[in-house]
Amino acid sequence: MVLNQVTPPTVAGTYWQWHGQNIYYVQAGTSHDNAPPLLLIHGFGASTDHWRKNIAELQSDFKVYAIDLLGFGRSSKPDWTYSGSLWQQQLATFIQEVVGEAVVLVGNSLGGYAALCVAGNHPELCRGVVLLNSAGPFSDQQQTQTASETVSLRQRLQKLIRSVFLSRWGSWLLFQYVRRKFMIRRTLQQVYLDPTAVTDQLVEDIYRPSCDRGAAKVFASVFQTPRGETVDQLLQRLEVPLLLLWGQGDPWMDTEARSRQFHQYYSNISQYFLHAGHCPHDEIPQQVDEIIKNWMMSQVKCHG
Repeated sequence: MVLNQVTPPTVAGTYWQWHGQNIYYVQAGTSHDNAPPLLLIHGFGASTDHWRKNIAELQSDFKVYAIDLLGFGRSSKPDWTYSGSLWQQQLATFIQEVVGEAVVLVGNSLGGYAALCVAGNHPELCRGVVLLNSAGPFSDQQQTQTASETVSLRQRLQKLIRSVFLSRWGSWLLFQYVRRKFMIRRTLQQVYLDPTAVTDQLVEDIYRPSCDRGAAKVFASVFQTPRGETVDQLLQRLEVPLLLLWGQGDPWMDTEARSRQFHQYYSNISQYFLHAGHCPHDEIPQQVDEIIKNWMMSQVKCHG
C-alpha cells in the first residue's frame, strides 16, 4: 500500500465576477521558461480544494490557476441550467479576463469534459489539454444505447435514477442523502484505490459546499440537462497536444475502452494508465504532477 502524502494547506483564493455571480479561484506560482499557465478544473461535487496537493507541487515550475465551476465549491450557485456549454463560457471568459494568455487545461471527470469544450471551441485560448478520467459521451455510445434492443440491468437502473432526478422532490431527497458525510466517505472509498487518500479533510471539502443555498438545485440540474457536444465532435476540432491520464481502478468507467475511443478520433496523444481510481491527481499526486511536468517540457513548450 502506498501511503498518501500529508495534505498541504489550501492556498488562499479570491473572487471574480461573471454575469453577476461570484466565481472563486486560486492563483499560485510563476511561469518559468515562458511555459504557459495551467488551469485546473475539478469534477462533479469537487472544488479547487481537490487540487491543493497538485498546486503545492506544480507552482514551483508553472503559474497555476484553479477555479470553482459555477454551482460548485465556493462559487455562486444560482438557479440556472447547468451544462458543458455554460462552463465553457465561464472558463473561456476567465482565461480572457483574468489569465490573459492561452493556458494548458487540466480537467478531472466533469472538469475534463468542460476543458475539452473550451479547447475544441476556443483554440486560441488553449496550448494543451490534460484529461484525468474525463467524462463526456461519444457519438457511437449514444447510437449504441438507442439502437440496442436488450437493455442491461445497469442501464435500467440508470434510467430509473434519472427519472428520480427529474422529480423535484425525488432529487431533493436523494441530494440530502448522498451529501451526508458517511455517504461521501463511502462513495470516495469506492472510487479511490488507496484508502489512506480518503481523509476527513477530503470529506469535509466535498460536504461543505453542499450546505450552500442552491446546492440541491445545482445537483438536480446537472442530471437534467440535455447532452451537449460529444467528445468525438470536440476532438475533431482540437489543435493541441493531448495528455490522457487514466486511473485504472475507476469503477465508473471502462478506461481501456474510453482510451480506444479517444485514439479513434485524435492522434496527438500521450497516455498513461495509473494505479489509481477516478481521481488520480488526488490519490497519487506526485506521480501525476511528474508526468504533467515532463509532458509540458516535451510536448507543449516546443509547440508554442
